[in-house]
Amino acid sequence: MAEQKRSPTSSIGSLVLIAAIVAVLVLAFAYTAGWLTPNRLTPAKIVGSLAPPGGPALGFRRNHAKGICFTGTFDSNGSAAALSKAQLFAAGSYPVTGRFNLATPDPKANDAMARVRGLSLSVTTPDGSTWRSAMITAPFFPVATVDGFYDLQKALADKSNPDAMKNFAAAHPEIGAFGKWAGSAPWTPSYAEDRYNSLNSFVFTNTSGQDQVVRWSFVPAAAPENVTPDQLKARGENFLDADITKRVQSAPQQWTMLVTVANPGDPTADPSKAWPEDRRTVNAGTLVVKQIEAEPDGPCRDINFDPTVLPAGMHVSDDPFPAARSAAYSVSFNRRTAEDKDYPHTPEGAKQ
Repeated sequence: MAEQKRSPTSSIGSLVLIAAIVAVLVLAFAYTAGWLTPNRLTPAKIVGSLAPPGGPALGFRRNHAKGICFTGTFDSNGSAAALSKAQLFAAGSYPVTGRFNLATPDPKANDAMARVRGLSLSVTTPDGSTWRSAMITAPFFPVATVDGFYDLQKALADKSNPDAMKNFAAAHPEIGAFGKWAGSAPWTPSYAEDRYNSLNSFVFTNTSGQDQVVRWSFVPAAAPENVTPDQLKARGENFLDADITKRVQSAPQQWTMLVTVANPGDPTADPSKAWPEDRRTVNAGTLVVKQIEAEPDGPCRDINFDPTVLPAGMHVSDDPFPAARSAAYSVSFNRRTAEDKDYPHTPEGAKQ
């Protein structure tokens, strides 16, 4: 059969269609990058707002830059299997890679100056699933919205306006509760004595297809020793890493995972609001930290603790923060990966 020739009109139509598709893709990329809407909040803007006045520490995470790695297990007792079909809640022991850290963009910050500490986890299960979580010691978040978080960073950085934080607080009154916590809550001298909270809400789905909105916390087995900020300063600039290393060398350190289930009407989209203390709580198992390693070339250094990396049986809720965190973490990860030559791969104290 003779080959049919395409008419000039048909060829022109195809080219127009291709051009239209390309144009749409370009516009979509430009919108995502924020070029068409310069006032739109983008992940890059959020990450950029975290940089200290002298610029970011190249090669490091853009926030929670100071930290130390650990490995261990999550020993599930099976009790949370009624809430979620995720394998990590079936009775068993699953490997964990994690990180203790400080909420600061400065990897050389004085430990005594960081009011908020963090715990990040990456748990893998035999079915090939991964669960990642990044938690902090604060019992609730300072702001209710992602835009509010960005505005907070701008207010903190605005040294030219003495009323910057006052104006911010007027527009975001929820920060008052966080300020009271920061000013009155006890300090501990160890990562091992801290409670770490998810703050964000997630949805657990069980084998029957039932959904429950939850938050979780990791509660330490070690009894907290309340100390003053001055007592912390007397321990030196890097006492937290030394302390957790010594403790784990002596014996594995443990935290109980408590899953809190929301009641109808609880604020699931606003991490600045704590849920009432009488909510149902399920003991899901125990985090066991067995080995501490310095972060340079340690097992946690190159992990992006993206809170939206979730196994089947867990998914995001109406809380907008996990998606925003995921996007910002990706920007941070890509930037620090590109700056690998600037990262000090040899741990402090190991240089010859």
